[in-house]
Amino acid sequence: MNAVNTLPSIVRGRVLLPGDPAFDDARRPWNRAVEQPVAAVVEAADADDVAALVRHARSAGLGVAVQPNGHGATGRTDGTILLRTGRLDTLRIDPAGRRARIGAGVASGLVQAAAARHGLTGLPGSSPVVSVAGVALGGGLSWFGRAHGWVADSVTALDVVDAEGRQRHVTAETDADLFWALRGGGGDLAIVTALETALHPAPRLYGGRVLWSAEHAPEVMDAFRRITATAPEELTAWLDLLHFPGADPMVAFDTTYLGDEAEARALLGPLNRLPAPLSDGRRVLPVSELGTITAEPTTPGPGLSRGELLTGLDDIAAKTLLADPIAPLMTVQIRHLGGALARPSDSPHGPLTEPYALYMFGVPADPATAEAVTARQRALAQALPVSGRKPLTFLNPGETAADAFTPAALARLRDLKHRHDPHNTVRGNFPVRS
Repeated sequence: MNAVNTLPSIVRGRVLLPGDPAFDDARRPWNRAVEQPVAAVVEAADADDVAALVRHARSAGLGVAVQPNGHGATGRTDGTILLRTGRLDTLRIDPAGRRARIGAGVASGLVQAAAARHGLTGLPGSSPVVSVAGVALGGGLSWFGRAHGWVADSVTALDVVDAEGRQRHVTAETDADLFWALRGGGGDLAIVTALETALHPAPRLYGGRVLWSAEHAPEVMDAFRRITATAPEELTAWLDLLHFPGADPMVAFDTTYLGDEAEARALLGPLNRLPAPLSDGRRVLPVSELGTITAEPTTPGPGLSRGELLTGLDDIAAKTLLADPIAPLMTVQIRHLGGALARPSDSPHGPLTEPYALYMFGVPADPATAEAVTARQRALAQALPVSGRKPLTFLNPGETAADAFTPAALARLRDLKHRHDPHNTVRGNFPVRS
């Protein structure tokens, strides 16, 4: 009996093998455009299960690829055991200490709902269904990154299973190198079963989406540039060019402000001089409802994305973005960065000195559309002032860790991988191993 077939005797969680009725569905990642071949799927019952699985895989010469749900899947899983961590769902809030203990399978929206009851917030991104652990391992961009930096910067400790199957509590004091690597270097060195993170005060929050028809995109772009030129760190603004199937093209201004409504409206004054919008969803907003701003899908589906960091958004760049329809793309988003994200960060990516991020997304309905989507993304990236690197969580399956990190940071990650996991038992979405 081979090492895969003996898995049901190794772990207490559910094991799915090729041929099982639920196997194909269990192995599929969130992004249905990514094919994910695996030798088996294990849904760990707890951290002890994870440790037992790693020891078994290591002894058998197998790799373990870890995913709560596969938002960042790349398909680099052939021959591995796919570990699902959705049942690692511990969530404890310490209001007095402004801390949260979060299991590897806990989604961002659940943390927000729990923290909101105490006037606190984590650092959520645009989607409430991604796991906090997965975002933190990739560094993590948030609605409140301008005020508080990378998601990973707020992580204070991690519970992990290392490549030898040992359970460890990792902090800056217990293992400074591994702590550095796990806060933004990806999931290639150890398997995170839980993490502890700082929470931040959020007694007041204002935000939402304002939507116009695409004919007003130049005026909205101009307002976006003026607002972001002087925005305080508490204010975040994203501009979205949108073209959904069956609908006319539109442009959106998405925003959050960690403060009261009157202050926010004053800062967003240039919007008042624009043509009347199709809708204006701005309001006093509970931090638990941040996912409603962009209303991203909460169920799996196929997609092709490309992210870039922009060194500026001058007149030429703005005109380039608006020169032609975005189709066949559905979304072209520009996020304002800066603030705390640009300050020193003891993480593999380091400070984000670029002032804007670009994210482009389309749905590959068929091979011809997929080719057209990637061609449009490539053309836009080539025409804009991109820096040449990008956040790990913005990488697509065709990219590698070298696209996210400086050569020095990547060399340090590779050295740590060699020392901590010479047999390559733990497999992240974007391996650092050369």
